[in-house]
Amino acid sequence: ETIGRLVGGVAHDFNNLLTGIMLYCDLLIAGLRSDPRLSHHAEEIRSASKHGANLIQQLLAVARNRVPHAHSQSLNHVIAGMHELLTRLIGENIELRMDLSESLGQVQIDPGQAQQIILNLVLNSRDAMPNGGRITLQTRNGVELLPAAPNDKPRLAPCIELTVTDTGVGMDEDTRSRVLELFFTTKRHGNGLGLSTVHQIVEQHGGTVTLQSAPGRGTRVIIRLPRLEDESRLVPENLIAKRGDPQ
Repeated sequence: ETIGRLVGGVAHDFNNLLTGIMLYCDLLIAGLRSDPRLSHHAEEIRSASKHGANLIQQLLAVARNRVPHAHSQSLNHVIAGMHELLTRLIGENIELRMDLSESLGQVQIDPGQAQQIILNLVLNSRDAMPNGGRITLQTRNGVELLPAAPNDKPRLAPCIELTVTDTGVGMDEDTRSRVLELFFTTKRHGNGLGLSTVHQIVEQHGGTVTLQSAPGRGTRVIIRLPRLEDESRLVPENLIAKRGDPQ
């Protein structure tokens, strides 16, 4: 309860600061219409502030035990809206590749939490490549083989797969087994919240996180989220993944 109050107070103060930043950005954008380049930079500041405000709302949701507002979302749309922000955050020495399915189905998720998943995964990959490299974001329709009760047959369920792959330093088996734990980190200035937050959000939405990595061979994180049932026709029958198992 004490931590919840502390988080709520800090989040509220940060939210007020971000609101002020976005207000001044609106004034800048209005005054810079004659200079498209500077106006674009101001719009990017506002966009980044809006992303920050969405994350603050997630903190407030935890502090107040409020259920996030889930909507029907295309992860492709979320990624496209974050593309320029992600490119700037990872730096010039890292290449960002996109491999997004044109027929991707939709998931039911809070937009701010979807952004939080993508941002945390990309930044985690960036930190694993201090000398540069490549990050690939891939989306596709898939099928999960759900666990069955005794004497029952396994059930196929449509899902959406988001895969983030990097060419970074990779992880050994001990690190890989603990990397989703809250507050676990191998970074000098890390807080151990990034991947654990991703894991928590995905599990709250009935999904799974699969992590593949080895020292010197990079890391691949596969997020599987339930796909809306009315779009099951888009699922390729030959793509079957056991829950929690890599393909």
